[in-house]
Amino acid sequence: MTMEIFIGNTGAILALMTLLWIVSVIKRDASIVDPWWSILFLVIACNSVYRTGQTPGKIFLLFIVCVWALRLWLHLTLRSRGKTEDPRYAEFRRRFGPDRYWWVSFFQVFLLQGALALIISAPLQIAAAAPLPDFLSLWDYAGATFFVVGFLIETIADAQLQSFRGNPEKKGGVLDTGLWRYSRHPNYFGEALLWWGFWLCTIDQPYGVWTVFAPALMTFLLMRVSGVTMLDEHLAKTKPGFSEYMKRTSSFIPMPPKSDSTRG
Repeated sequence: MTMEIFIGNTGAILALMTLLWIVSVIKRDASIVDPWWSILFLVIACNSVYRTGQTPGKIFLLFIVCVWALRLWLHLTLRSRGKTEDPRYAEFRRRFGPDRYWWVSFFQVFLLQGALALIISAPLQIAAAAPLPDFLSLWDYAGATFFVVGFLIETIADAQLQSFRGNPEKKGGVLDTGLWRYSRHPNYFGEALLWWGFWLCTIDQPYGVWTVFAPALMTFLLMRVSGVTMLDEHLAKTKPGFSEYMKRTSSFIPMPPKSDSTRG
């Protein structure tokens, strides 16, 4: 990967995030950015391949990134349709004041997420800019295995959660069946797993192994910043029965519930 490619990716992400920010100001809804998170990585991968040419390895990488990005974009877009601004962003809007948040959000939400995408996409940028001949390697197949398992876990978990939320009889309850019986956040675990798969696809490239910070950072964000910790604290306060669910269910990595593992 050259500086020219990185600068090109930075320009593309800046343009997309600026456009999304303008739309958010008009709609007074900063949470419109969420579905587009995965598309940032697809843009980066496509731009990198466009600037360096196609190879078997790059076509394979683009395929799995495209499958993940479009699936997640569609899921989040449909989930947010017809809803008001996400409570997290609404709280920021109240904290900063509506007269200030329109421009604060550009830096706090849109530029920040764009910068994170550029950092976390390091493995994708390295692999998508690989020199010829770049045939598929054992590392690509290993990465594909991690990706497929993670993608299936995330997709199934999202479908189970969507079905649960759409059942009026389950309103106010806690989802503790299916994958959610073994992890409080199986969708986040699947997301982390597929990112380790992206990294494995990069190991056979020069300096690829050093981009291990990217899946590590993504896993940290999912567990400690915008995912597990934040949701657990919120749901423990607002959803009856969730505290008991927390006591018996693994927070991230799927494991047998404590009540099952402790039976004689």
